[in-house]
Amino acid sequence: MGRRTALFKLHQELGARMVDFGGWDMPVQYSSQIGEHHAVRRAAGVFDVSHMCIVDLKGAKVRALLEQLLANDVTKLKTPGGALYSCMLNERGGVIDDLIVYYLAESSFRAVVNASTRDKDLLWIRRHAAPLGVEVAERTDLAMLAIQGPEARAKAAQLLEGPGAAAALALGAFTARGLDGWFVARTGYTGEDGFEMMMPAADAVPAWRRLNSLGVASCGLGARDTLRLEAGMNLYGNDMDETTHPFESGLAWTVALEPRERAFIGREALGAIVRAGLARQLVGLVLEGRGVLRSHQRVLLPGGGEGEITSGTFSPTLERSIALARLPAGGVDAVQVDIRGKLLAARVVKPPFVRFGKSLIG
Repeated sequence: MGRRTALFKLHQELGARMVDFGGWDMPVQYSSQIGEHHAVRRAAGVFDVSHMCIVDLKGAKVRALLEQLLANDVTKLKTPGGALYSCMLNERGGVIDDLIVYYLAESSFRAVVNASTRDKDLLWIRRHAAPLGVEVAERTDLAMLAIQGPEARAKAAQLLEGPGAAAALALGAFTARGLDGWFVARTGYTGEDGFEMMMPAADAVPAWRRLNSLGVASCGLGARDTLRLEAGMNLYGNDMDETTHPFESGLAWTVALEPRERAFIGREALGAIVRAGLARQLVGLVLEGRGVLRSHQRVLLPGGGEGEITSGTFSPTLERSIALARLPAGGVDAVQVDIRGKLLAARVVKPPFVRFGKSLIG
């Protein structure tokens, strides 16, 4: 038996099919995975993301800690509630995890890390926090719901009191605020707008039921994966891990090599990679014919050379198969994918594939 969130019994009551995910018993779908996917693209859906690890970091030197741990530049966070997406790297430049960090006050930040990397992340963070006297607190008392879709914010705001609802609707993109005893963030993971609501675990079931009553669909991990892949967003363990660096994982935009004096962990390794030139790149693929793209399928380049699909799926929005693939660096427009011994043509595109419910691939 895996770990369970505060919503486990409700998921069962709602008929969810449960699976092991990173050591947690989580709902993969409730009725129709494609139906749940379309609910998010067209209206609103709610996901249980309480398996994610919420970590509060406090101390006079907490900013110095994050400057050391994060490849992105935490000095960008100047206003309470600001959020930053970043990779946390090892000394070789490999990705320990990708995470979001929120600035609460000069001595207080909140991070949300992946469920599957929870234990190693906490060890890594605590190892570097101890010499700086920074307190690291895992918030196991909190649950987290992600409400996503074009109608998500309007419906989720109804969970809050009047002034809290207005404040939530006033949040800008990639910002957060404490409201009515909850922490409401507007960061997202599906290519749609919405909120992530962190709340006391006892509030989770009533909140979920209320959202259902407002027409927000219960959604599982299956729809979450097809949505995030359409949005061109990486999944840790598939599209990047400790053996890959941000530049070959489509995450160069999360690395701040300036100012040069900021000595974050992995910086020297990344600098050497830049000087040597990139050997691999992460690209999007769209299958030209019928078939399903899956992780680990071989990708063959014109004139020789090959790569591998890191994430693949059938896109319900586009009604065709899409993937992220790691290929040798260089410009190619078309490749072939080995699907059970058959070589099928695929077009190389720049992710994302879908944004706000609209195709971006032409």
